[in-house]
Amino acid sequence: MTTAGDIMHRGAQWIPAHETLDRAAQLMRELNVGALPISDDDERLCGILTDRDIVVGCVAMGHDPARVTAGDLAKGTPRWIEADADIDDVLREMQTHRIRRLPVIDGKRLVGMISEADLARHLTEHQMATWAGNVYARTTTG
Repeated sequence: MTTAGDIMHRGAQWIPAHETLDRAAQLMRELNVGALPISDDDERLCGILTDRDIVVGCVAMGHDPARVTAGDLAKGTPRWIEADADIDDVLREMQTHRIRRLPVIDGKRLVGMISEADLARHLTEHQMATWAGNVYARTTTG
C-alpha cells in the first residue's frame, strides 16, 4: 500500500499566523515552495498560504505585505491527511475539495506536503489525468 508519507515532500514548514506576508514570501523563496501551511499559536493547522494569495489578496489590493499577516488571509477549513493514509484517500481528499496541495500530519505534527508535482511522480498517466480533471474542473451554473 502506498501512503501519503511515501509520496509527500518532506521538510514542510509552518508559517505562524502572526507572521507577516513579506516574511512568508521570503520563506517561500528560501524553501523553493509556492505554499506554506499556517499554524495557530498551538501549532495547529489553520490554513494554507500560497504565493498567489500574497499577490492577489494583498499586493494587488494595495496592501503592504509587511503589515498583513498570514492569518489575515487564512480562510475556510484547512484540509490535511494523516501520513499513514492510503494514496486513494489522498486523491479523494484533494479531488473532493479541489485542492492542489495537502499538508501531511503525523501525531499532530506537520511532516510533509503533497503537491501536484509529488502526485505526478507517483501516479500513472491515467490517475493523474483523472485527478487533474476533477481538481481543475469548472463548475457550471444555470
